[in-house]
Amino acid sequence: MKATLVIRQAVRPWLARFSQDENILIAASGGADSLALANALFRESRDLSVNLIPVIIDHGLQEGSADIAKVAAQTLSAIGFHQIEIKKVKVEISDGLEASARRARYRAFDEVLLEFGAQSIFLGHTLNDQAETVLLGLARGSGTRSLSGMAAESSDGKYLRPLLSVDRDTTIESCREENISFWSDPHNENEEFTRVRVRKNLLPLLESELGPGVTDALARSARILREDADALDQIAHDFRATHPDLIIEELAALPVAIRARVLRAAIYEAGAPQGSLTADHLAPVEALVTSWRGQGESSLPGGVKVSRISGRLSLSQSI
Repeated sequence: MKATLVIRQAVRPWLARFSQDENILIAASGGADSLALANALFRESRDLSVNLIPVIIDHGLQEGSADIAKVAAQTLSAIGFHQIEIKKVKVEISDGLEASARRARYRAFDEVLLEFGAQSIFLGHTLNDQAETVLLGLARGSGTRSLSGMAAESSDGKYLRPLLSVDRDTTIESCREENISFWSDPHNENEEFTRVRVRKNLLPLLESELGPGVTDALARSARILREDADALDQIAHDFRATHPDLIIEELAALPVAIRARVLRAAIYEAGAPQGSLTADHLAPVEALVTSWRGQGESSLPGGVKVSRISGRLSLSQSI
């Protein structure tokens, strides 16, 4: 089966959810993944009355980034798009270039979604990206949620990733079939970045030593783990809804996997920044429930304090 047909089949079901004249955004970097995605969406939408708008994010992180964005826009115009947006962002580096650029990029996506009154933006993450994400989670010692990788659809429906079952070779081949010139980001070859080392060194080594199919297996594991994590999250959510007082006896009776989720949710509700909690943060809070020896309060991100008072956990936020 031709690569372009594979990608068109992957995006087709996603387009069926949109209404007539609805604005739909596509994140387009100028690389093979996003251009193959944009091309497939354009072809599949020709008989639909929807408005597809590619959005190019110029991070300004390398010389000539504005010119690269313009070339990407020209390529998208040649595919057939009439409305193409280039959005320049400022990347404030606080916790590494990769994480900082990602944060700036998603902030820009949210702004553009608002600007165009769009509900969703398509992202070109592939099966390879998913496998890399799982390995990075393993290296960090992350839990089930992190190891489950990227969702095909974010919980709020904003971010859509229809190519998580399509490998990177297929997107490259699709661009070649369609005579679409694509840009190769030099950052994707820079082994100073952890993800690049995983992509260029670790995954090929695993494929060589364990046999072909490791990338597929990692992506498949991510899907299974996501299903498990979703189920555990739902159980924790239901418990939290019916047990708002965080009574020690009730918490102690929960399986650890559920209790950790309940505690994490309560701490975020109290004001900790989303995504800021690690296993190390949760350990002393867990100890207040299961191995209390009179220890005092635990201090957590966002100024949240957790203490044990009269058989309950008490959460507060210092300003």
